[in-house]
Amino acid sequence: MTAGDVAARAGVSISTVSKALSGKGAVRYETKQRILAAARELNFQTNQVAASLFTGKTNTIGVITSDRFGRLTVPVLLGAIEALAEHEIALVLCDGRGDPIREQYFVDSFLRRRVDGILVTGAGGFSRDSLRPDLPVPVVYAMAWSRDDRDTSVVPDDGEGARTAARHMLSTGREQLVFISGPQRDDASRVRLAATEEVLAGRDLRLVHEPLFGDWTERWGRQAIKQVLLSGVAFDGVICASDQIARGVTEALREADVDVPGAVGVIGFDNWDVMVEASRPPLSTIDMSLHEVGSAAAEALIAAIDTGELEPGIRRIDCQLVPRESTSVA
Repeated sequence: MTAGDVAARAGVSISTVSKALSGKGAVRYETKQRILAAARELNFQTNQVAASLFTGKTNTIGVITSDRFGRLTVPVLLGAIEALAEHEIALVLCDGRGDPIREQYFVDSFLRRRVDGILVTGAGGFSRDSLRPDLPVPVVYAMAWSRDDRDTSVVPDDGEGARTAARHMLSTGREQLVFISGPQRDDASRVRLAATEEVLAGRDLRLVHEPLFGDWTERWGRQAIKQVLLSGVAFDGVICASDQIARGVTEALREADVDVPGAVGVIGFDNWDVMVEASRPPLSTIDMSLHEVGSAAAEALIAAIDTGELEPGIRRIDCQLVPRESTSVA
């Protein structure tokens, strides 16, 4: 049974059948009811491939990720998938590995598949180059934002998240703070440091030790806090720019017989369950709302597919404080 059979039974054109059954396009109420009745009589069910011939849409989007381990991309994609599923849109996932040539290969592949849009996800709080300006389908960036301000990006609000972490430490009575992060060249490190120093400056305070930059690893967290201990500086709180670093910090402090949280409070960033729950004590942290980032990015892409318009610039999603034992007070 085809749409042509339904059109013949209802006495209308095939394009009118498409509009009535897809819900896209103006059809008189009486005509739509006649078409629906004819479809029921003929036991006709719409076919996505056939529908795409009428609408010009395939109800698929291409996704390019540079997060090979999936720790950040998976929750972003889960949020995107939920939003896309409501619109019966499927996705095709490809691993770009941060390689521009590889990404362009996948872009060309997506266009041959006639995807309706492209979602680009990154491995963390980093800026990146735009895919290219001449694409015939809308593109939205999630996590890693495009350096082209004409593009649309959705990211966690790193700055406000770091300010929240600093305010939390101050609210527990800790004012002698240390900051430990990943590479200084990374946008996330610079943004989170600047936000932390801004909050301290508002209280006429400053970090008691120069900021420490290294890798996004537990090993670096252990090394960094040992440097602070050897310096002899007095401190009662450590703000870490990732949960991995924070877990390394708490382990090294415990090995040095420094009570956490009694003597020193520690807070991380990410809310990575493997890290925060396995840490002793469990880590306070900042949740980056990755599910919401993915959902918002998908909704922006869906809207652009429907209207042909994207709102340029960076949209920032609020992060959330998740307090646990590592910053508790007696």
